Amino acid sequence: MFRHMAITFLLSQLYCQAKQNRWMRYFTGFNRVALALGFLPSGYVKIAGERFTSLSNNHPMGHYLEALFHTGYYYTFIGVAQMTAAILLLIPRTALLGAMLYFPIILNICILSFSVRFDGSLVSSPLMVLANLYLLCWDYDRLKGILLPDPRTVLVNRSKGVSNEFPLAFFGGGLITVVTVGFTVLNLFDMKPYNTLNDCQQNCRDSRNPAACAEFCDCIHQQGQPLNRCLDAYNRAVAAQPNGTWVAPRK
Repeated sequence: MFRHMAITFLLSQLYCQAKQNRWMRYFTGFNRVALALGFLPSGYVKIAGERFTSLSNNHPMGHYLEALFHTGYYYTFIGVAQMTAAILLLIPRTALLGAMLYFPIILNICILSFSVRFDGSLVSSPLMVLANLYLLCWDYDRLKGILLPDPRTVLVNRSKGVSNEFPLAFFGGGLITVVTVGFTVLNLFDMKPYNTLNDCQQNCRDSRNPAACAEFCDCIHQQGQPLNRCLDAYNRAVAAQPNGTWVAPRK
């Protein structure tokens, strides 16, 4: 019990120090504006009934977005939810509600981007998830009644003035996190469909098996086959010819 109280007290102190820091407040405002700008254009496009992207329907993400476009008012509903979350984020009194609405939407986009290996949001979406989580943590004092309904929760005096000390450790850790996420995501997949056939084929020059890679690009962008089927064919070709020569995979 005492250990729990000590940890809670320490976290509360760190939290209050962050809330009283001018630079952290600037960073919070930046995150709110950046996330809002990420949803306002895409939400408006959906409400206006326009297609969200010019991706080919043969592309895995293109398959999904084309089907989504034809869902009628569900497509519009997503746009309304995105714009609502963005607007709520920009209003200080409703910023927490905006962050709570924003989170499931951006988490879904992040998982979707990874599942179809979509270059367009492969890096940005996990960073947006982290930014959204930061905003939820920023309003921990308003959320703790839901998350930790414990009457023994330690309260820390927050009556001190605003601090102008630059939180070097926080921003240094944040920069390392962004670089780590970006590097990891960009090197996570051996093969990606990329956005166009030309982009995909250019990547084949550095592939373990250029011919198999070219077949993969054709499988995606010309034949419109599912991503997993094209990946399976590519992996079989690479595994069958470890010396780099290539035999066309079975159809």
